[in-house]
Amino acid sequence: MGHDFRKGRGLMRGEYRKTVLIDKITPKGNNDAMPEDLKRIDLATMAPAEPPKPEKPSRKLWVFIGAPLVVILILFGVLGILLLPMRTVIADARAVMTSGRETATAIKSQDIGKTKTALADTRAKLTILKTDYAKVLPLAAVPILGSYIQDGRHGINAGFAGLDAADKAVEALEPNADLLGLKGKSTFVSGTADDRIQTAVRTMSALIPKINDIAVSVDVLRKELDAIDPNRYPEKIGSTPVRSQLVSAKNVIENAANLFVNAQPLLVNLPSLLGDPTDKRYLVLFQNDKELRPTGGFITAYAQFRFVKGKAILEKADDIYALDAAQTKVPPAPPDILKFHKGVYTFNLRDSNLSPDFKISMQTFESLYKTVSGHEQIDGIWAIDTHVLVDALKILGPITVYGREFSADNDPRCDCPKAIYELEDYSSRPVNYVRTARKDIIGVLMQTILHQALGVSPSKYWGRLFQMLLTEISQKHVLAYFHDQNAQKAAESFNLAGRIMTASESAAVLKYKEGQGWDYLHVNNSNMAGAKSNMFVSEKVKKEVTVNGDGTITTKLTLEYKNPYPGSDCGLESGGLCLNAPLRDWIRIYVPKGSTLVDSQGSQSPQTGKPVPLDTFESLDKTVFQGFLIVNPLGTAQMTLSYTSPVKSTDGKYRILIQKQPGTDGQHYTVDVTGKRTQSFPLQTDTELTF
Repeated sequence: MGHDFRKGRGLMRGEYRKTVLIDKITPKGNNDAMPEDLKRIDLATMAPAEPPKPEKPSRKLWVFIGAPLVVILILFGVLGILLLPMRTVIADARAVMTSGRETATAIKSQDIGKTKTALADTRAKLTILKTDYAKVLPLAAVPILGSYIQDGRHGINAGFAGLDAADKAVEALEPNADLLGLKGKSTFVSGTADDRIQTAVRTMSALIPKINDIAVSVDVLRKELDAIDPNRYPEKIGSTPVRSQLVSAKNVIENAANLFVNAQPLLVNLPSLLGDPTDKRYLVLFQNDKELRPTGGFITAYAQFRFVKGKAILEKADDIYALDAAQTKVPPAPPDILKFHKGVYTFNLRDSNLSPDFKISMQTFESLYKTVSGHEQIDGIWAIDTHVLVDALKILGPITVYGREFSADNDPRCDCPKAIYELEDYSSRPVNYVRTARKDIIGVLMQTILHQALGVSPSKYWGRLFQMLLTEISQKHVLAYFHDQNAQKAAESFNLAGRIMTASESAAVLKYKEGQGWDYLHVNNSNMAGAKSNMFVSEKVKKEVTVNGDGTITTKLTLEYKNPYPGSDCGLESGGLCLNAPLRDWIRIYVPKGSTLVDSQGSQSPQTGKPVPLDTFESLDKTVFQGFLIVNPLGTAQMTLSYTSPVKSTDGKYRILIQKQPGTDGQHYTVDVTGKRTQSFPLQTDTELTF
């Protein structure tokens, strides 16, 4: 193509919620390095000391030598007695594992009777293990060894909590066993993708009455496993991995706990959201995060799905420009579009996601959608970006749509995932013919991925797909807005709704409380005509905090942007694929309400490019500092500002919630408190820090 593109950027994975506690001052520099001057003493090369002259042992000498020997002798004698039951404990543990595998087999066969029997057998064997393990619990008081003994106790408690959750699930499903086909003749694995999802929806409907009880047990399970530190264990014992298996098990449980504990409202509403018992219709918007907009990306295309008891029916799909062309009444562009977007004077659906709050943006989108000729009533809107597509393809493998292969493999034409290049090439490259299938490629691609995900082996793929989905939600690559108030509250409780957090509307998973000593930061970038340059531009944010004598906060905030790659051939006549072009970046910085701007540098006029001060206004219960800058290919740009906030700490600690912009991927953040305490990290999720 005549130029180089960026090197492949790793798609980092994150957690559902990230909380960092810094309870002591951490000096800058590497204090973990081992001293260079420590020397190993080789006893074999040391000259033996001259033998002492014989003397009559004294009482004092016996105290210093004999007493410790007696203590050691007693200790090892006690250990020898107490460790005798360990053989029995190990045998008990193996019996529990064997029974657990039989339980898993019963669950896979979808035989609820066998599952119930297997669970009872596993509980009986776990009870025997607990009884025998009690004989070694006194060793919990022994330094070092005691930690491992306690881990065993936590593991047994976690096992009972898991069994409790399973028993409650069986209790909920048993009355509906015939309806669900849970009598041992499993057709789930061999059924079609639609059969599988419909069975899953019916199962979830039956589980709803017990979800709260199950959540309590799962929460206990998580807490017991949280008490076990995998770092105490070796990487391997022989050829058997140990530490990695502990970490993996804890991650799986954590994801499950997030689902059952933090997302109970979402689970309760899930069958209804998936069309059981009443059909639901949704728009699914594809937001191109390579052309970043406030809620995650430029709205490129849409698909309309109808859900019937879990079955997804693709009703239509089209390019977003087709919707804009079908508007019966096109309003004039709002002030933000007129100010920051060159040459755009009307308000189109593709530009409607102006608010960083997804709910507000989607309400604006709907107000325009209602003017579209032939529009149908919908129950809500979902939005996904390219990150979801690539991570799904990493698990499922390549997918071919309209003769184009979409995969997560690196494409040398852009040094980015091939799926990204194919999408951009298909939708953006100028051609001299009509693309007859262009309008529905996104919808067909999404439906193909959904069917392939449901059609693969559950045991081999579903766990990975489940964890991937939770990660995509936590990182705001999947967003949802619902008309039903209960469903909307459920989405917000799981941080699926893309809201700007306030004291009255905050996700249940966050501790953030305005007015209680919490600082706040959300940096929102909008690409207002810069091709797909967000694929190449990196961003660093540094927040330097000074706690004033009256407890208020002064911040120096630095935003750095860098595009180290050459520009694309963006000439329409040449037919080049225009990906990297000057980024016209509309920037809004959301901080605690009542904050005051002291000074700023780096903001430019969108019309003239000359330096101008930041604008200040209030929105979404926050104070907003607004500016604009241009990042050229092979160039850098920087914006700095200082401001004071009325945040006050009553306990001497500094707390902040940093909210991630949807569609972004690992922007680098540094928070420095009074120049002594520093935390640096890629911002993958909404993140709480406590210093």
